[in-house]
Amino acid sequence: MDRIFKKYSDFLLILTAFFWGSTFILMKKAIEDLPTFSFLFARFFLAFLLMFLIFYKKITLKKEDILAACILGFLNFIAYATQTYSLNFVPSNIVAFITALFVVFTPIFSFLLFKRNIKIYSIMGVIIAVMGLYLLTLSGKLIFNIYEIYPLLCAMFFGLHVSVTDVFSKKYNIYTLVTFQFLVVAILSLLFVPFESHNIKISSLVIFALFITSFFATVFAFFVQTYAQKYTTPTKTAIIFALEPVTAAFFGIMYGEKLTLFQILGGFLVIFATIINEIGDKIIKLLNAKN
Repeated sequence: MDRIFKKYSDFLLILTAFFWGSTFILMKKAIEDLPTFSFLFARFFLAFLLMFLIFYKKITLKKEDILAACILGFLNFIAYATQTYSLNFVPSNIVAFITALFVVFTPIFSFLLFKRNIKIYSIMGVIIAVMGLYLLTLSGKLIFNIYEIYPLLCAMFFGLHVSVTDVFSKKYNIYTLVTFQFLVVAILSLLFVPFESHNIKISSLVIFALFITSFFATVFAFFVQTYAQKYTTPTKTAIIFALEPVTAAFFGIMYGEKLTLFQILGGFLVIFATIINEIGDKIIKLLNAKN
């Protein structure tokens, strides 16, 4: 498996961004029938069970591995709680844009916490990605309201999660990190269930949403993120994940949304930012070789 991730880590991260982007509208519809924290509990508890059943032989119960998983789980809970809750009040495209600002927070946290240098082409990629995301999801209009603080917090904690995952994935058992952070998110979500409305409707949409988010957008996605980050940088991971709202926008078309010329341009800018971050080292090496 190490060999596969070493060779295809970036492709698998792009696939992860695709799965995450596909869930924005799906979750917005699902939480109309199943409240935010009830949905998160079901999603992450199912994900925990799936991970445990599939990889139980590779999971360790070392104290340091469990503690690291708890830290990641706490960061993940804050990120998903604020993001999912905001979908009750904010259009999914605006949530997608603000959440994607974690591409800015990731290198900042990596520098502040772990003294990782920020390369110039990574900074360029981040700036271009933010410009692209702005055009793609909002068509140049950003009207901030109080509820948009939630996805902003989400972006900060996602950026922190990516930065910490980069360090932890190289030090601790991958299977333990992924499995038990799901359990932590599920437990923390359960604590908030008594405080929300109990008008629960287990519709076919809720079941479908739980299946997609639990298996593809959680088990597959977070396992890939945690494992692949052993072989790539946190800033590159963040730039690749900037493709998430691109996917969200295209899935929105299936629900009657349309893409303007500015949004199409934004999508190309995000892709261009990904390419810059991907080939930055190679360009610098070629320039140095010529000199």
